Amino acid sequence: MSNQQTITRAFKDHFSKTPHFVIRAPGRVNLIGEHTDYNDGFVLPMAIDRAIWIALGARNDRQVRLRSLHFDALTEFSLDEITHKPGWGEYIRGVAWALQEAGYRLAGWEGVMTSDIPIGAGLSSSAAVEMAAAKAFSLVGGWGFDPPAMAQIGQRAENQWVGANTGIMDQMISAAGRAGHALLIDCRDLSTQQIPLPTENVFVVMDTATRHAHTDSGYNERREECEAAARFLGVSHLRDVDLPTFRDRAGGMGEGIRRRARHVITENARVLEAVEALRQGDSPKMGRLMDASHASLRDDFEVTNRELNVMVELSQNQPGCFGARMTGGGFGGSAVALVEEARAKEFTQAVDEAYQAATGLDPHLYVCRASNGVETMARSTTTS
Repeated sequence: MSNQQTITRAFKDHFSKTPHFVIRAPGRVNLIGEHTDYNDGFVLPMAIDRAIWIALGARNDRQVRLRSLHFDALTEFSLDEITHKPGWGEYIRGVAWALQEAGYRLAGWEGVMTSDIPIGAGLSSSAAVEMAAAKAFSLVGGWGFDPPAMAQIGQRAENQWVGANTGIMDQMISAAGRAGHALLIDCRDLSTQQIPLPTENVFVVMDTATRHAHTDSGYNERREECEAAARFLGVSHLRDVDLPTFRDRAGGMGEGIRRRARHVITENARVLEAVEALRQGDSPKMGRLMDASHASLRDDFEVTNRELNVMVELSQNQPGCFGARMTGGGFGGSAVALVEEARAKEFTQAVDEAYQAATGLDPHLYVCRASNGVETMARSTTTS
């Protein structure tokens, strides 16, 4: 049974009627450009074929009621009195709060939600929840869903309601992805370019079975360090510093701050090189850039862990692998590798076995296809 069928049936079982809408909002894997988004830089994610699904129906009042099949739990609140309550429902409440703060007209709804995005694996399940919720509010409220605007709403919910100082990338790719493409995002002005991906190669996502949480990992600390580096260099964001300028002016910076800045500045350059490599079909170059990105995240930004490093090193040594790197905020989660499609099966088997032997952990590896961003998969004009 497909996710759409599962969530539709669950809604019927729970509410004894047909859902008005079924929404799908994808997770993402970032191909390159890590910790550059909140520095106003460049990122290159793709939406993946793993997603949050919500089946919902409009209500006649201002109540929101959503049951998570994954957690077997209900979150409910009034749009007239949105308050904090620990748990996964904070992302729904945060989106509702941010939308109302921005002047959007909201109406109540009820629904069920499921997901096949591994939570905490660095594949942006939280942003997918936010974009699914924003889409739900747009559908029952009768207003248009604008991807950049909704990405900003999701970011505000994450930053100011949930308390994680994430950038805009995760929400933007979940809102605006396109099948078969990566999305180059300029995080300064939110301009985007769809970048076709090679058809003869695939990206393999490798969940290390180690977990992170932005609110209690070193994520916020790294952001503060980047802001300190920008102040030292006299710019609003590290996006405004190129490598020659950095080398000329970084002498008086503390060692830790200097390494954080060096990662961001070199990573921005790698993203733009990666776009050209993909446009030219140069997978070996793309792979080398991924390898260099991981080394920078490991040594300069210090957001990997032992398991991520083991996973990446094992991947890089496999036949048919062009390159590999950690992906996401770090401190656990997932890595991604660019692999010849013809060798993807043997690659995943070899890495799975070697990783288990090296760490004693059971990883999850799967080939990812670039998918569309948030979309309405079904709608009904009936209420029964």
